[in-house]
Parts: sequence; C-alpha cells; structure tokens
Amino acid sequence: MGSAHASTTASDAARWQQQAQAVTITRDDWGIAHVHGKTDADAVFGMVYAQAEDDFNRVETNYLNALGRLAEAEGEKAIWSDLRQKLFIDPVELKTLYAQSPGWLKSLMNAWADGLNYYLATHPHVHPRVITHYEPWMALSFSEGSIGGDIERVSLKQLQAFYGRDGDAPVPLAMAGAHPSWVEPTGSNGIAIAPRLTADGHALLLINPHTSFFFRSELQMTSDAGLDAYGAVTWGQFFVYQGFNHHIGWMHTSTGADVVDEFAETIVRKDGKLYYRYGKELRPVTERRITVPYRTKDGSKAERTFTAYFTHHGPIVRAADDGKGDGKWIAMALMNRPVPALEQSWLRTKAHDYASYMKVAELKANSSNNTLFADDKGEVAYLHPQFIPRRDDRFDYTQPVDGSNPATDWQGLTPLDQAPHVVNPPNGWVFNTNNWPYSAAGKYSPKKEDFPRYMDTFGENPRGLHAIRVLDGKDQFTRASLITAAFDSYLPAFARQIPILVADYDALPVHDPLRQKLAGPIAMLRQWDYRWGIASMPTSLAVFWGDTLWDEVRRVDTAEGLSIYDAMAEKAGPKARLGALSEAVDRLEKDFGHWGVAWGEINRFQRLTGDLVQPFDDSKPSIPVPFTSSRWGSLASFGAHRWPGTRRYYGTSGNSFVAVVEFGPKVSARAITAGGESGHPQSPHFNDEAERYTTGNLREVYYWPEQLKGHTEQVYHPGKGKNVL
Repeated sequence: MGSAHASTTASDAARWQQQAQAVTITRDDWGIAHVHGKTDADAVFGMVYAQAEDDFNRVETNYLNALGRLAEAEGEKAIWSDLRQKLFIDPVELKTLYAQSPGWLKSLMNAWADGLNYYLATHPHVHPRVITHYEPWMALSFSEGSIGGDIERVSLKQLQAFYGRDGDAPVPLAMAGAHPSWVEPTGSNGIAIAPRLTADGHALLLINPHTSFFFRSELQMTSDAGLDAYGAVTWGQFFVYQGFNHHIGWMHTSTGADVVDEFAETIVRKDGKLYYRYGKELRPVTERRITVPYRTKDGSKAERTFTAYFTHHGPIVRAADDGKGDGKWIAMALMNRPVPALEQSWLRTKAHDYASYMKVAELKANSSNNTLFADDKGEVAYLHPQFIPRRDDRFDYTQPVDGSNPATDWQGLTPLDQAPHVVNPPNGWVFNTNNWPYSAAGKYSPKKEDFPRYMDTFGENPRGLHAIRVLDGKDQFTRASLITAAFDSYLPAFARQIPILVADYDALPVHDPLRQKLAGPIAMLRQWDYRWGIASMPTSLAVFWGDTLWDEVRRVDTAEGLSIYDAMAEKAGPKARLGALSEAVDRLEKDFGHWGVAWGEINRFQRLTGDLVQPFDDSKPSIPVPFTSSRWGSLASFGAHRWPGTRRYYGTSGNSFVAVVEFGPKVSARAITAGGESGHPQSPHFNDEAERYTTGNLREVYYWPEQLKGHTEQVYHPGKGKNVL
C-alpha cells in the first residue's frame, strides 16, 4: 500500500521538524499527554501526534470510516458502509470547502495533517493499513465527535438491497447469534450543579460518556494563545469533545431530538430519465457515480462503481418496499455542514462563560447532542442540540413523510431560544441521561406541551428516574459526593419489575412445580434492596432474569407504543415472567453450578489485546465489576454479556470516561478512563487504570502546569520521545 514516506518532501520534513520544536509533550504518571504549543496550531500538531503514539490504529480506522475507505483495508464486507459514507461525504466537495475555510481553521487542519504525517515519518515501523499520507481537507470528514454519527442511521442491509446486485454477499451482522439484551443502550450521563448546592460554593460538572471502551483518548492541550482544554478526544480529532478549560466545562449526551428524516419520493420514468414529484412539478433525479475501492481476498485491489441517486432532500438510501420498482424511493435528510461543525467543535473549547459558549452555539452545527454546561461564574445549563430543523408538526417525522408534498420540507433551523433548554434553574441542578429534556431540572424543566413532537423521541428512562433520586433535595455536594452519586448502586428498573414477579409467584397454585423450583430465588429477590454489588447474588439473578425476559418481550409486537419496560410489566404476563426466571435459574446452574452466584464472579472487565474487536477468555485474568447495564437504571454503565466460549459476562461499553470537575479559583478534577491511556499491551498504561475503573476510584487530574510537578513520567518534543511500543 505504499511507503509512509511516499509523499514526504524535504520541505515537508523541515517544516515538521520546526513545528515539533514549538511543541512540548509531557506524559504524567498515567501516561496522559499534556501538550503545549506556542500557537493553537502547534498544540493541534502535538496532540494528534500524541494520539498516534497511543493508538495509531484507532486514529486511522476512524478516518477509514469517515472517508468511506474501510473496504480498502477490510475487503468486500465493508463496501456498503463505504458507499453509505460516500453518499454524504464527497472528497471533491471537502477539498473545495477546505479551500474556502477561514485562515485560522485552515491552519489547524494543516497542523493536524502535518502532525500525523510527522508521526509516520518518525515511526517507519508503523505500517498504515491504507492512509499513508494525510491531507488537511480530510479533517472535514470527521468533524463531530459522537459515537455513531447521523449517517449510521442508514440501514446497510436496505442500502445493499437497493444498490446491490444478485449474488452480493449479505451485509455481515455485528455479532452472529446476538441477543437483543446484548445490545447496550448507548449514550451518556451529564450533571451540572450550581454553587448554592455545593459545599465550597463552586459549580460542579459530571462528565460520563457511555460509549464502546477505548473509543476516545484523554489528554490536555494548551497554547500561548490561551488554549487550555482537557478531556476526552475521539481518536484522530483535534478538539476536546467532552471536557473543560479553566473557566467552563461541557458534557454531551446523545439526544432524542429528531434531526434525521426520511422522505418518500414518488419516482417517475419519462423519456428514459428519472424524475420525482414535488408539488405540481416533476424534478429530475440527480445522479452521481460513486466508486468504492476494496481489497480482494488475495490482497489485490478492485473496485465497485455505483450510480447513486439524489433529490433535494438528500441521497436515496432504500426503496420503500426494499425492491427496485417504480414505487417510492426513500431519501435521507440530515445535517451535513462540515466547516461549521468543525468550527463549533473547536471554538467551544475556548469559550469562557455561558454567553461566549452560546455565541459559538449559534453556528448551529451540533445535531446529535444535548449539552450539560457549568462555569466558574456559577452558571449551569441544559441545552438541546443546535441543529434542529423546523417542521410542520402535523406530520409524523418518525416515519417517512411524503416527499412530494412541499409542506413536509424542512423550514430552516430552530432558533436556539425556541428549543428546550434550562439556564440557572431555582432547584440548582440540571442533568441528562439520554432521556427527554422534560425532567432536566425537575419541576423547573421545559414543558412537553410547549414544544413540537420532534423535539424528543426517547421519553423518560430508568437512569433519568435514578438521577432525580440522587439529586432532588440534596445539597453540600463535593467532588467526592458527586462521584458517589454517579456510582449510586440503586436499580430503579428492577425496583419496578421485581415486585411484579414476586406477586406472580405468590399467585401460583399450591401444586405448581414452579413453586418449589423458584422458592429459593424468589425468597432472595423478595429481600433484595435493588442495589448492585460485587458480592450481590440477587443482582446476578435479576440480571439473568431481566435479560431473558427482555429478549422474549423484544420478539413480541409492541406496536401499541409501550416501552419495553411497560411491556415487561404489563404485557408479558405471569407465565412469561416466571418462565424467564426459570430459564435464568437453569442458565446460572449450568454455567456456574448454582443459581446463587455473586455478581462480581460473573460480571468482569478484561483487556487482553489492543485489537479493535476484543477477545475474551475465562481462563485469563479479569477484574470483577459491581455495576450493571444502564438499561436497569444504573447510572454507572457496564454493557456486558457472554461471548463465544465464555460463561462470564465481559464488558465492551458503558462508562468509558468519567470526570467530576470543580470550578473554583483554579479548576480541579478527578477522572478515570476504561483500562488505560495506551492501546499497546506492552505499555505500562495499557491497563493501569482498570482496578480504579471497576471501583469508581477516580484519580486526580493533573491539570495546571504546577499540578504536573512530581507527576511527570516523560517530557519531549514530538519525534524525540522514547519508543512507546
């Protein structure tokens, strides 16, 4: 695939070496990079270089995904994800947008590309899978740091059905034989607490993203130009996605606002050309040839070329009936504003209070996130996304709407003050757990009836109920007590479901065989306080039961709009609920020899390799984890299940980064990252945070330069550090 040096010139090398001298990387006791540059561009150069040191594979893979080039590394199975990406991301357009970008943003993109190219030039033993030279415009392909971008709403199976040909191998499943209960709810927790509720009179912020593990690095980037951001950085991006500077903190949670819509287009063939109806007119369907290169099984290169179709609503992503007749084709509309998105992602890290943060938010290029905000002035806020299309609320945008009706079109963007938001509420706290905004500040929350339906599609969730429980009526918060709240062990979903199960058991006929079989398990659950713990046997029993019933209910039609929790409680019925407990008992006895098993014996954290897809092995070392999946209302989230060949549950997602920040005269924070900072198993920082991670024992953040004194492992210029491999 070519040499990493293929595009390097003498002038490139000289420029990189000069910029490297303007950058200092300090690694602390935990291997976390604190990058300082003379200019912001220098800081970008150094921080992306440091990320590449820690896990170049994850950096490159993110851009293979973002640029639609994954099939060049992974073969035909990735053709459809690449096609999906290229329907929205066009390198020709990105190069034009780069050329038109403001000078300050160009300088950051240039430094980003230079930092990665300098890393490859100084690490000849690192062999990229595909991208041997980074160009500045590539940064525009991945401008927003969420896990699972809006484009991923497009079904690969349906995309293949529309654009594929007979004989194509089916799109690979994420995991063969996966149960619905194995899919961890994605999202995050954010809590902001005003000074009047804190012991020291300083605002506090909880930053707790729930993503797949090792999805982001942790670092600090500072410059002589005033940059000083610390937090979680999605691999390969040059801005702190969730974090803080010495004045403000920001935490993003996945939103339930409807910002991605499907339009059913009426297709008409006329004179050998394609048109679609729009009002009283026929508009031509736009066509674009898209070529997807891929690696063949023998390692050679091949390509597929597709004719892609577009209307003014967006690309065609499927047929309404998954066929190819002349019926309805579905166009997908979503935010595609690379330059404003990258500007907003960067500029908010340099805001210094709520007003300056909101000035940046006026770029309206954040579609997928709510925000929890706190600052050193004592301001706290909950914000809905800033990119929310205005629509006619008569139409149900959770389903495809009629693209031929102009009334269904987006009508510009919602002004920020017309979206749900809360600023400095009298109760003194705001939160979000990927639930609706209508409980963000308790009784001071926005009112559902004041907003269009499309402002939320999630509703309330068990974590939301739990957050209110740990916040309402409380005061004298400290960093330590907010951490305790973030790891509170109560499981509200089971507090609702278990009493129903116990009542089902009590109603069994005297001679029903389940009475004897389930007597012990029911007695244990009857006495349970609905709290998880490493030694808790009821937690094991409840989770095995809940997972079994979850899978059963998921197979049943719930078209009447019940949540899965309502379906478990109201629709499943005693037979299904007790049958699920019987199955759970059988599984525990089969796998562990008894139905009474401590939760920590089952639920484990294990990190054996730096692979993107982790292997798990019951015979290898692992660490017990006390908390559960967030689906049961645990604020601390650990998405775990059995894997091929394992009896134990091993986690791959959930609490990936946790930080609690206090905005006093000097900002202070405690934080933890799943596993460790480095993706290299040989590094001492591959798994050095694992024990702390599993117990919620957050480490002190060495934020200010003086805090680094006595906690410094290595100080170097890029290209001059010790070999981390």
